[in-house]
Amino acid sequence: MKFLLILVIAIGSITLPPPAQSQALTSLSSLRVRYNSQKVRQQPAGELKARLDEVDAQLAEAARLGLTGETRRLLAQGTTLLAGDPWTAQADYSASLVLRSEAVVVDPNQPYTLRLEQIYRPDIELSRAPDATVQLLAAGGSDKVKDFGRFEGLSRDLRESPYFFDLDLSGVPDGNYLLSVSVSEADQVIGSSQLTIHVRQGLDELTARLQQGAAGAPASVRADILYPVDRMRQVNRGRLELRTFDPEADFAAAEAVLAAASTGTDPFIGRTGDFKRHYLLESANEIMPYRLYVPTGYDPARQYPLVVALHGLGGTENSFFDNYEQEFPPLAEAHGYIVAAPLGFRVDGSYGWGLGDPPADPTVRSVQQHSEEDVMEVLARVQAQYNIDPNRIYLTGHSMGAIGTWKIAAKYPDVWAAIGMFAGSGNPDTLGAMRHIPQYVVHGDADPTVNVRGSRIMVARMKDLEMTHEYIEVPGGNHGDVVAPGFPGLFEFFDKYSKP
Repeated sequence: MKFLLILVIAIGSITLPPPAQSQALTSLSSLRVRYNSQKVRQQPAGELKARLDEVDAQLAEAARLGLTGETRRLLAQGTTLLAGDPWTAQADYSASLVLRSEAVVVDPNQPYTLRLEQIYRPDIELSRAPDATVQLLAAGGSDKVKDFGRFEGLSRDLRESPYFFDLDLSGVPDGNYLLSVSVSEADQVIGSSQLTIHVRQGLDELTARLQQGAAGAPASVRADILYPVDRMRQVNRGRLELRTFDPEADFAAAEAVLAAASTGTDPFIGRTGDFKRHYLLESANEIMPYRLYVPTGYDPARQYPLVVALHGLGGTENSFFDNYEQEFPPLAEAHGYIVAAPLGFRVDGSYGWGLGDPPADPTVRSVQQHSEEDVMEVLARVQAQYNIDPNRIYLTGHSMGAIGTWKIAAKYPDVWAAIGMFAGSGNPDTLGAMRHIPQYVVHGDADPTVNVRGSRIMVARMKDLEMTHEYIEVPGGNHGDVVAPGFPGLFEFFDKYSKP
């Protein structure tokens, strides 16, 4: 099963960023999948293929040795070559740069320190200490908001001696921005790095108000009030990317819950439609978000089917609501389903390891364990909050979420009435544990990210086991364009099946 091994390496290699950083870097698994998908699309040949084969051999060795900085360097090199650009000493130097700070959600009236570091030693010879210019750009990166000037005398080795910039953000309005640093040697730009930050006036007062209010609020809504405070802490520590946190919306939602709780009202009782909830995942000591859709005609006197939806690599609890042409919630409304979408602890959490052996790396093992726990905890909470038909609980996912669906369904086979997988892959040896579960599978035969063989081999085994299933292979379909068109069939498939 060589292709399955490749897939596990591409999608399951989760490496947390170094603890010293503030803004979390894009996960290695996401970078690797992006690189591998581009190779599949381009089918490089000749000299380019030979160079990429060298990069891949070095990548395998760097991964074996746990050299995450070198892995990032090699992925940047491979991606640059695939783009048709040369891998120069300047490109190497630029890819080594990273901006870090103690916080990326900041009060502009407080002192702010930014530091420029390197995550690996690039192959470049610097004849003199370089200089840097620092600017604050609008979120899109095109408009300059503030120019902090030129800074001289950077170290030629920023791993040993990071450069610290003391910046004045006063007067900057609330919102998201890019801090951009360009490094020059003799007035020639040799590299750059950017850091996304969120500026918020009165941040300390706001967090103190939420913490104090949560202490006196009903236990059922404390996590909803404290979520943005905890999420900000995780983002500032570099455990999560800022993109997983919407300070403006999340702080506003927490304040609304606090206001309702102060009058003795639980704003979630009887609530329908699209909204978020939060809870404390005690094993991780972290407040987790999950997104819900409750049909507008929800009647607590009768039972409702539930779909648990798992996002793909790099996605969040918002994926099945905001992506895929936003088709999922309207279909849930039309068919009368409640939808619960967990984060899965991290955007690359992988939803556990199913029936296989746990990962040897303790960090990877911990992340995957929390990912699985998050899914099952969200399921339990929704069952406690709503009148869910225990014989009509379904599981679905796309990409990593489809892989996770096959993992979790095999591990908890008595829970699910049916499952649905879009562009996934699994271990056919696990199908015996869930041979009673009807399965709906969709995959494009031109998928560059997860090869269609991942679904074909599962479906072939389903046929051997005489399992109830429906397989749709889309001619010319890629990794993402097969998902939304498959949603109507998914709900129709789920409508047919319930547990005996």
